[in-house]
Amino acid sequence: MTDDMRDKPVSGYFDGKQHRFPVRVYFEDTDLSGIVYHANYLRYMERARSDMLRISGIDQRARMEAGEGAYAVVDLAIKYRLPAGLDDDLVVVSHVASVRAASCSIHQRVMRGDEILAEAKVTAALVAPTGRPIRQPREWIEVFKRLETGE
Repeated sequence: MTDDMRDKPVSGYFDGKQHRFPVRVYFEDTDLSGIVYHANYLRYMERARSDMLRISGIDQRARMEAGEGAYAVVDLAIKYRLPAGLDDDLVVVSHVASVRAASCSIHQRVMRGDEILAEAKVTAALVAPTGRPIRQPREWIEVFKRLETGE
């Protein structure tokens, strides 16, 4: 891990409007060729998004436990550029690209230093227990708008 990452919290941190989430590649993340299995990039990104929301004050778990819905990925576009390997120190950089009444889009990059290894645009919608989209709470929309603008 780089020296500047040693004092950062496990859940990541904000650098302006970007959330940075450190990830180390473990043996279990790799395939037989020694590179990170493609689906694991999605896991890294999911963890980064979840922690970005958590430290921003969005309590997904409380809403879900109250039976008021949960986020579901409704659209995902990913581009793989370079492989990561065992023991690589990576950072998932996330920022809110847009927010709507029932959804938000987040752009994410998995980085190794200055190299972009994978990048994705993920749209998640808040859905009721029935699976139908519902409006996000006003306070959550305000959080997303602050994250979008970096204020």
